[in-house]
Amino acid sequence: MEDSSLRQRIYRVIFGTDTPAGRLFDLVLIYAILLSVAAVMLDSVAWVADNFHTYLYGLEWFFTVLFTIEYILRVYSSPRPFAYIRSFYGVIDLLAILPTYLGIFVTDVNYLLILRLLRVLRIFRILKLVRYLTEANVLLRSMLKARRKILIFFMSVLVLSTVFGSLMFVVEGPQNGFSSIPKSIYWTIVTITTVGYGDIVPQTMFGQVISAMAMLTGYSIIAVPTGILTAELSYEMQRERIGRLCRHCNRGGHEEDAAYCRLCGGELAPPKEAA
Repeated sequence: MEDSSLRQRIYRVIFGTDTPAGRLFDLVLIYAILLSVAAVMLDSVAWVADNFHTYLYGLEWFFTVLFTIEYILRVYSSPRPFAYIRSFYGVIDLLAILPTYLGIFVTDVNYLLILRLLRVLRIFRILKLVRYLTEANVLLRSMLKARRKILIFFMSVLVLSTVFGSLMFVVEGPQNGFSSIPKSIYWTIVTITTVGYGDIVPQTMFGQVISAMAMLTGYSIIAVPTGILTAELSYEMQRERIGRLCRHCNRGGHEEDAAYCRLCGGELAPPKEAA
């Protein structure tokens, strides 16, 4: 019984934000994540790493131990531990601490490159911040709802890129740098997205005409995914506002951070209570 009560208290502090201890825990964790990411970035600067290696190494282990304790407490207090471990945030939490421990066992010079690549995974700690941002959750829901439309759009772009790439391969040919259809498709994507590396350039008149058509097509369609996501985001934000009803006049349309009703002036319930 005592163990169950302890788990519930830990769960409320770690996973909840409706208590002073929970809010303090989230605040401390956010600062720890930001400082750990800053340490990772500084460690990639040669002169900083050479002069402050000992301090950065100590900070790395401090944050690793801190996040390890957090990860263990989350697994311990979660009602479904294995579901948390397999979840997106569970994987992110594990990836944030794994590279430092692997550094203990991987000491062979041949594995130093792999170890350096694994250490980059420490930057995944910054993704842990997403769980504390309500606005980020709204954005994620919008992206999730728009995924099919965006997927269809990208498939259409891929078809257009294949058509333009095939035409450029026929018109320009290997002698002008278009050595294969996949490479021609690569050139088309670079052109349509207005990146324009300039590593492959059409030389013939017909190739330049096709290139101009690809550029105009790119300008015509490049705003489509932005429009799709903006529409879904607008819908989600409106739904969030409608969901916050005033307890006094029963009117909706309030901002997420509003404390009082914009119509009657009555005090609004917190967002979680209003939902």
